[in-house]
Amino acid sequence: MAFNMHSKSLLTIRDWTNEEVKYVLELSRTLKEQRYTGISQGVEGHKKNIVVIMQKDSTRTRSAFEVAAFDMGMNVSYIGGTGSQMGKKESIEDTAKVLGRFYDGIAFRGAAHSDVEMLAKHAGVPVWNALTDEFHPTQMFADYLTILEEFDRTNVNFSFFGDARSNMGNSLMLMAAHMGAHFKGVAPQSYWPDKELIKSAEEIAKETGATIEFTDDPVEGATNADVLYTDVWVSMGEPDEVWTERIKDLSKFTVTKELMAKANKHAIFMHCLPAFHDINTKIGKEIYDKFGIDHMEVTDEVFRSKKSRVMKEAENRMHTIKAIMLATLGY
Repeated sequence: MAFNMHSKSLLTIRDWTNEEVKYVLELSRTLKEQRYTGISQGVEGHKKNIVVIMQKDSTRTRSAFEVAAFDMGMNVSYIGGTGSQMGKKESIEDTAKVLGRFYDGIAFRGAAHSDVEMLAKHAGVPVWNALTDEFHPTQMFADYLTILEEFDRTNVNFSFFGDARSNMGNSLMLMAAHMGAHFKGVAPQSYWPDKELIKSAEEIAKETGATIEFTDDPVEGATNADVLYTDVWVSMGEPDEVWTERIKDLSKFTVTKELMAKANKHAIFMHCLPAFHDINTKIGKEIYDKFGIDHMEVTDEVFRSKKSRVMKEAENRMHTIKAIMLATLGY
């Protein structure tokens, strides 16, 4: 069943109803099948124009928005972190009003969540949160499309290891509530989400049958899990000094072969990327030189294992972002 989501922004998963979330997820599945079978996804009529604003660097999200737009015959403008006067010489409100006159939709990645809220308030066109320090809603659809493809259901036992109060921890908890999943945040108690946000997830869960739980015991978190998920311990924009604290606090929450063995036999590993599973990155090498460790949130053995779905998950960014744009641009 289709929904009228024309001009609807996506700032957090809380912005959309259970039915809207499920509709866009199913639309994503259809669009992926069409692309693989060679069905044209170009849209007839008025050619849409979107702008992708990335104040923080991006590989998958930028590429996903651009390829998804090109597939549908859209025009795309890209603005990097130093490519505009937004928030410098021009207020976010004024920028939003201008961009809304040029473009049919705006993707924004930045730090403060209030910035994307200000854009949505004044642009007059759909605004899609491509990541802020508090939330990462577009990633959630890629994650659950991957889960749906793997299990043909979404009410899975989902365990998130690491910093459960991060933008990924916050968003995965909310999405699990929408999907009727059994979410378990596995982290030190000081790394659990804000209590009010947990309450929001619990309210959504009442409608879907989901459960929201937390534990500081990694073995308990892995036991009977269908999905073991983790993310980097230090988010974009945080100072380097944080690494020492996070490595000390979160090392026992690294997803290892031993933890995977505690999960269900069919369990999969997921990660939104980038991942520090070896020392083949600048930061990975620096951490190795300073702390003597060759991985952080996940071991290389798990990351490259047959249980890993990280590359399918990354690809699904493009299919799901396409669905988000298609649903909200009024095609």
